[in-house]
Amino acid sequence: MTVEIEQFTCRSDNFGVLLRDKASGAVALVDAPEEAPILAVIERTGRKPSLLLVTHHHPDHVEANLALKERFGLRIVGPAAEAGTIPGIDDKVAENDVVTLGSQQVRVIETPGHTAGHVSYHLPDAGIAFTGDTLFSLGCGRLLEAGPEVMFRSLAKLAALPGGTKIYCGHEYTAANARFALSVDGGNPALQARAKEVEALLAEGRPTLPTTIAGELAANPFLRAGDAAIRKALGMEDATDEAVFAELRRRKDSF
Repeated sequence: MTVEIEQFTCRSDNFGVLLRDKASGAVALVDAPEEAPILAVIERTGRKPSLLLVTHHHPDHVEANLALKERFGLRIVGPAAEAGTIPGIDDKVAENDVVTLGSQQVRVIETPGHTAGHVSYHLPDAGIAFTGDTLFSLGCGRLLEAGPEVMFRSLAKLAALPGGTKIYCGHEYTAANARFALSVDGGNPALQARAKEVEALLAEGRPTLPTTIAGELAANPFLRAGDAAIRKALGMEDATDEAVFAELRRRKDSF
């Protein structure tokens, strides 16, 4: 891989990511949930970040922005649509903008739904993407600032990435997502296998991420609204994919 990634836990279930371009040595953070664990991983690795890529404005993703900016002088990049609520933002980005990290081109994908201006970051040469609180393994983010039709379109953009793309998400929610997924798609062998893998990983104290686009297309019900078994389980055989997605999200909210 052309980049090195340090994924680490912040707060109770957030993930932080320290990303290093091997060719240039340039380092970036993806989101800033909590200062202390971020400083700990920087000290452990000796990798000083010059860039902070923010996916959305929620406090558990931007809490440490200003402290890190003061300490490291890093440049903060975030969604233009949420610029007023992202502390310390320098560069405001939107769909198809490109941010440079050393030799890496970081493409911005607008993925609203969880928040109105959420963005994801795709590094095509490295085959990785950071999806914040839009796409989770076996799940998707709650619809806090937009309707299901908006999130449906955002997930479709991410689902269209190459199947081998490694996906890093904002939270360790996979076990809870697996329980819901099995309730609507329990006969899916790929989902059954992933649920067992998740259980084993967590038992060993290991993260369930990254996942891949191919893996999610096979097992994540929120990317499988057209699947006949899921439609039958919901009693929505003749509904649109968007309507099936909306019902899945509604059920997950009260699961």
